[in-house]
Amino acid sequence: MTADSAPETPGLALVTGATRGLGAALAEGLGARGWHVVALGRTLGALEELDDRIRAAGGRATLAALDITDDNALRHLCRDIHDRWGRLDIWAHTAIHAPPMAPADHIALKDWQNCVATNIRATGVLIPMVAPLLAAAPKRGTALLVEDPAADGKFRGAYGASKAAQMALARAWQAESAKTGPRVLVEAAAPMPTALRARFFPGEDRTRLTPCETEAARLLALI
Repeated sequence: MTADSAPETPGLALVTGATRGLGAALAEGLGARGWHVVALGRTLGALEELDDRIRAAGGRATLAALDITDDNALRHLCRDIHDRWGRLDIWAHTAIHAPPMAPADHIALKDWQNCVATNIRATGVLIPMVAPLLAAAPKRGTALLVEDPAADGKFRGAYGASKAAQMALARAWQAESAKTGPRVLVEAAAPMPTALRARFFPGEDRTRLTPCETEAARLLALI
């Protein structure tokens, strides 16, 4: 991880899938509110651009350029968070993989494997790693997992099936943690002008969609 040197922070948030779309908007929104953001993404250049925007808004960030399907990398990240800060106050999980649209009987094996690895397996690996960090927060730590209503539909079988499994994990954790913590929010996102939605709905009037920054503000208000 790369980070600034400031040891104290009013709140610590991990955003997985922070390089673009809703994840980037959440990271920027948290930074602008004074939170220290641990931003996870695959592309260092995109993370550095995010860091510039967070710093310009007066926030601070730690960058974690890694592949979310790498179990060891996730393990090291969570251990680093524990060793440096001892807790997490927020985990916002927006990392997702959506393959090219295809009929269910023409899904390429590699695309299916990537959906399973990113959308299902990584979520299942992260929850047990992040839960103790959220439990260590001075106040009740909060996890946010985002449902995509656009996941269902023709030619979206791989994405839709893996997203449904991810949401099943999230809702089970939510129910299991209701009395003991952490607080788990499972929220459906409004339609936003992201690259993923443009793939599903080519030619759509994007001016009618909710800006990522607006949706991020709504979700942060819930947290």
